[in-house]
Parts: sequence; C-alpha cells; structure tokens
Amino acid sequence: MEQLIISLLSGAAGGNIVGKILKNLDLGPLGNSIAGILGGGIGQQVLGSLLGGGAADAAGGLDIGSIISSVASGGVGGGVLMAIVGVIRSMMAK
Repeated sequence: MEQLIISLLSGAAGGNIVGKILKNLDLGPLGNSIAGILGGGIGQQVLGSLLGGGAADAAGGLDIGSIISSVASGGVGGGVLMAIVGVIRSMMAK
C-alpha cells in the first residue's frame, strides 16, 4: 500500500514537472496533478507486472530499491499520461 501512495505522489510531481517543461501541454496545477496521479498509479501497476513485483508487494517490504522503483514508475507514468492528455486537449481545441 505504501508503494502505491509513493507512486501516486510521485506521479503528481511528474505531471506537474512535465507541465512546467512543456508549457503548450500544461493543464494547470490541478489538471497536471490529477493526470499525474492517475498516470502514477497506472505506471506503478504496469512496471510492477512487467518486473514481477508481485512478490515484493505481497511481502510489504519498503527497501530502498522498491522505493526508488515506485518513485521512478510513478513519476514517469504521471508525466507520460499528463503529456498524452495535454496533446489530446490541444488537438480538440483546434
């Protein structure tokens, strides 16, 4: 459960960072955070299933490797989903 919370928070951070870097895709602080949170959760689940993180999640261990994995997957997932939503939004505005 802790890893999911870490992924959601880092997803929100990743969404806001990408929003600040790619100003044409920026959804505003709230939109970036919501898209980032969703992307962080999705990213953590996808990476966990690809890397076989089910056993570590079941054990509930919070070692430094699992924390770094959660931060990375959440941040990347949040940034990617925020960028996708930003592209779709900009295409619909035209």
